[in-house]
Amino acid sequence: MVIQPGIWPWALAVLIADHLVLTFAGLWPRCSWVGSNWTSLPPASAARGEIAITIDDGPDPDITPAVLDILDHYHAKATFFCIADKAQRYPDLCRDIVKRGHAVENHSMHHQYHLPFLLLNGWMAELNAAQDALTKVTGIRPRFFRPPVGLRNPLLDPVLNRLGLKLASWTRRGFDTIEGNSQAVLAKLLKDLKAGDILLLHDSNVAVTESGQPVILEVLPPLLKAISAARLRTVTLSESLEGSD
Repeated sequence: MVIQPGIWPWALAVLIADHLVLTFAGLWPRCSWVGSNWTSLPPASAARGEIAITIDDGPDPDITPAVLDILDHYHAKATFFCIADKAQRYPDLCRDIVKRGHAVENHSMHHQYHLPFLLLNGWMAELNAAQDALTKVTGIRPRFFRPPVGLRNPLLDPVLNRLGLKLASWTRRGFDTIEGNSQAVLAKLLKDLKAGDILLLHDSNVAVTESGQPVILEVLPPLLKAISAARLRTVTLSESLEGSD
């Protein structure tokens, strides 16, 4: 059926609005309009008093080892969203993350900021290359993907489904890539802290304090103390799935 000429402006307006909504959804990291998106842990995990610390952009030979030592000291678990080409450069460090009981997940192959503009084949090439690289390094195939800065488009979801990946964003982040005040970062992460939260920090591309210390190294100890005081337990994203099916 041919649309009447008088309806064309309205149809065009609806089409444009639809594309604008999809574009906005892709530029909003915590949005689930363009596909499933973890912004908190599964209900069963939250009921167990679990919380997840996720750490992006590594591995970094100057920061990640110190992060791992802090996590060991507090008997805490974390999920590291690693950039695959960095993992290939520092395979022993990536393997050490897993050896210490943490998880390595997919943060893309190259961490390029044009990813939200990729078409289907582009997403598939980027994610699949990262999956293969991280699996070869750690021996464990990632189950979760987090795009750089959390940005994506509607074409990502079918690729995730094909690769068996879950999209994970966060409940709360400290903006530690731009905020050098560790107390300000800590306050953002602790605001309304509760079971089921997914917290975001970075062990690379991170801001430094006035003393030249990477922010994450000053934030982690008091953050982990606060989590313990709240009687919450840190788990990896994969561990949170236990008993959720």
